[in-house]
Amino acid sequence: MEQKLLDIATEYGSPIYVYNADTIIKQYQRLTNAFKDVPSLKLNYAVKALSNISVLKLFKTLESGLDTVSLQEVLLGLKAGFDPSAIIYTPNGVSLEEIEEVAALGVQINIDNLAILEQFGSKHPHIPVCIRINPHVMAGGNTNISVGHIDSKFGISIHQIPHLLRIVDNTGMRINGIHMHTGSDILDIDVFLYASEILFETAAHFKDLEFTDFGSGFKVPYKDGDIETDIEELGQKLSLRFNSFCKDYGKDLTLAFEPGKFLVSEAGVFLTKVNSVKQTTSTVFAQVDSGFNHLIRPMLYGSQHEILNVSNPTGKERFYSVVGYICETDTFANNRRIAEIREGDVLCFKNAGAYCFSMASNYNSRYRPAEVLIYNGESHLIRKRESFEDLVQNQIEIPL
Repeated sequence: MEQKLLDIATEYGSPIYVYNADTIIKQYQRLTNAFKDVPSLKLNYAVKALSNISVLKLFKTLESGLDTVSLQEVLLGLKAGFDPSAIIYTPNGVSLEEIEEVAALGVQINIDNLAILEQFGSKHPHIPVCIRINPHVMAGGNTNISVGHIDSKFGISIHQIPHLLRIVDNTGMRINGIHMHTGSDILDIDVFLYASEILFETAAHFKDLEFTDFGSGFKVPYKDGDIETDIEELGQKLSLRFNSFCKDYGKDLTLAFEPGKFLVSEAGVFLTKVNSVKQTTSTVFAQVDSGFNHLIRPMLYGSQHEILNVSNPTGKERFYSVVGYICETDTFANNRRIAEIREGDVLCFKNAGAYCFSMASNYNSRYRPAEVLIYNGESHLIRKRESFEDLVQNQIEIPL
């Protein structure tokens, strides 16, 4: 694989994102197998994790649905060939006008705001709506990705259920789904199961449900021996409880999830070239041709991405701080053991499939990188590297 990545970096240049379709397919099948005892399962891939249209088309071949958070993600899904009924739209803090525009496309609407719910239900009582609740459960690997706690901006509080029920009764709207998402990088499946009980209690208030959506947030390993969510154990326990709930509810519902990171994180790598190796009084810096404009997660979340020297994989390991070229603190890794790094070497950042390219920017007026998908063993360019023309095409010069 090292040679394959080096060939890609040589052919298309660096920095560059590379995704392996086989890994995506394997993860998708692993999740479906974990919940094989559920009569009706729907996986809605979280587009925000990686939104390249070729990746979306790959998920369509797997019969996945899509979880979207913006009108633009909905439009990407439609362009990729998804039927509107296969898309759920779960925004936060958007205007009523955007929600109405998405609803007009035939997409499943998911609302997490009492005020917006009342406005939408009053105007469009005939359009079925899913409701996102906040179970007030703290879960997730970082405060920025823990979204189900009491201070979160997401979801309708479980303590507001009486108010919620009054709105539904007063508007005559139909609630066809209940949804929650507690956070990302969840390890303790008991916390997930506890939150699920809250979702079941809430669901019992509504008699016309078609599905319950349990979000996602499953943790993936970031290095050899790293801990991860035990999907198989969760599948066994939650399937049993879900089937029991459906029996009590009086009909079979669809069990839905919205996995993003679980499906694409391990499928992606990010390749950079070493511009220089800089020795200071206390540190050896490996300075690469990228920065947090292309991969912000280490600086934003403190996330750790394993870094391999694919140009010298068997070299003697030394300690390096890998840093970028952005004009402020821009650190990918501190004091990390990596095979000896030389100028011109290609470094590979693992777990770069989720929330990496999708959070890239043009900070410092740098171009966003290219993307490649390895499909059926062949490398396919699925996004060109930006050019100076891309950088200025929407800017308007005024006469001065």
